[in-house]
This record gives sequence, C-alpha cells and structure tokens, in this order.
Amino acid sequence: MEAILGGYSFGLVASFFIAIVVCLVVDLKAHGADKPISVSNAAGWSAVWITLALGFAGYIGHAYGSEKASLFLAGYFLEKSLSVDNLFVIMAIFSSFAIGGHAQHRALYFGIIGALVMRMVFIGFGTALAAMSHWVLVGFGVFVLWTAYQMAVANEADGEVEDYSNHFSVKWTKKFFPVTTKLHGENFFVRDNGLLSATPLFLALVCVEMADVMFAFDSVPAVIAVTHDPVLVYTSNIFAILGLRSLYFLLVAAKKYLVHLEKAVVGILGFVGLKMILGSLDVLHVSANLSLAVVLGGLAVGIIASFFFPGEGEEGELVPVVTE
Repeated sequence: MEAILGGYSFGLVASFFIAIVVCLVVDLKAHGADKPISVSNAAGWSAVWITLALGFAGYIGHAYGSEKASLFLAGYFLEKSLSVDNLFVIMAIFSSFAIGGHAQHRALYFGIIGALVMRMVFIGFGTALAAMSHWVLVGFGVFVLWTAYQMAVANEADGEVEDYSNHFSVKWTKKFFPVTTKLHGENFFVRDNGLLSATPLFLALVCVEMADVMFAFDSVPAVIAVTHDPVLVYTSNIFAILGLRSLYFLLVAAKKYLVHLEKAVVGILGFVGLKMILGSLDVLHVSANLSLAVVLGGLAVGIIASFFFPGEGEEGELVPVVTE
C-alpha cells in the first residue's frame, strides 16, 4: 500500500482527506444563513486553513523528515502565490453575473469540490496538459481582459442583473441545454416549464471551474518543478486553494469599506490578462515574485486611496472607512 502511495502511509493520506471533508462540512454549516460573510469570519477561516497547512507540514516533517516538509511548504507557498490571480478573476466572474452575498459562497463551495478532482487529474497528467496550454492560455487571457472590462462597466452602472436573456453565457448555453433567464435563489437547477433547466448561478459555477482549470495550466507544472512527489504536490495545491477561497471572501468583505479597492482589482485583472497572453506567446514572462508584487502593490494603492480619498454615499455623505 505504501508503495502505491509513494512511500506515505495510508493513514496520512486518509487523514488529509478526512480533515478536508470535515472542514468543508463545518464551513457549509457555518455559512448556512443567507447573509454576507463578515471580515472577521473570512479572516478566521483564512487562519484555520493556514494553521491546518502548517500543522500538516509539521506532521510530514515529524514522520518523514524535514526535507519532505520543506518541499511541501515550498509547493504550498508557490501555489498560493501563483493562484492569487485566480481571486480577481473569480471576483470579475461574479461581478459579470451579478452574483452576490451567500450565493457566492455556495458557488465557490462546490467549485472547490470540483477543484479537488480536477487538480488530481492535472497532477496525474501534468506535463501532457501543460503542453496543450499555449493557445488555451492566450484565449483565457483575452477572456480575463474582457471580464475586467465588464467589471469596470458594472461598477459604473452599479446595477443588478434581473433578466439574463442577453448574458453571453445564457445565449451560448441555451443552444445546447435549457437555461433560465433569472436567478432562483441558490439553486443550480430548477424545473422550468416542465424541463430541468440550469440557472445563471450554475453557469457562474462553470466559469469558476474553468478559471481554476486555466490557472492550473500555469501553477501545477510550476509546483511539479519543485517536487515530483505526487502526494506533496496534490496536498500543497489543495491547501493553497482552500486558503485562497477564504482570502477571496476577506477581499470581498474589505471592498464594502475600502471604496477604491474595486478599481484596483480591475487594474490587477488587466495585468493578469496581459501577463497570460504575453507569457503564452513567449513575448514577455513575468516571474511569480514580480507578479505577486504587482498584485500586492495594486491592492496597497487601492487601500491607501480609500483612506485618503474616501468616497461619497448616495446622498453625498462621506463613506467611512472601517474594518468591521
């Protein structure tokens, strides 16, 4: 059995999956109420996932040696750095679909479950999939730029979508499968005129899954370059993804109080899209450290601008900048 698991005990692998399942179930129960996720809640769950990842690294170091633990941590932090771009793409997707509040949590919850499976596929076929990524990433980079534009337009319009008849995803999908033109709460499928139909929330979930797949083209081969150990690659990937999900809600919660942060997010999305296109065409390759610096710098500008240039409310009142 250990030979099949690359020298790791069945107990280690089983404990990893049990911990993930338990935390996902607790997470779903904790966010059962239909209300926005607060800054403190998002920060608390971010701390939980980081603590679990560090605890897992500690156990690997104790049971299998410090070198294995170092490789896990290297893969974990590299994946986390490379996947930060994914946060902003997901934010743009939800903005395009006008998905807000608790429905975002539900879509991301099931998106993570899909990522658990898809990352296993990528790690199993890592190099072969990476070889297919050239024009796929160019196309996705164009999509990211388009979503950034849509997000900027949505910010200016500041409206909610009630009828999705003209939404790109609905128009395309209706050619192959029945789709409703309105949201139905948190349901992915409903009966519409007797037909099982997908809702716009399900289409948003599909886009979130596609985003994870596209970023896996970039991040999984990078982590495999650090270590070829499939257990370390997979566990570090999953811990990083789960942590980023909580970080996403922390960023969303902060947007409510930091009035210029969303403008910074649009700028970061533009950078991410251009980076993917230019890198795939071998025109310009941006290192992971430089990319992370640009992202953090953009966020810092948005946060500082929100403190020094607070926005105005609907009646001309200044919007206070608070954290909770």
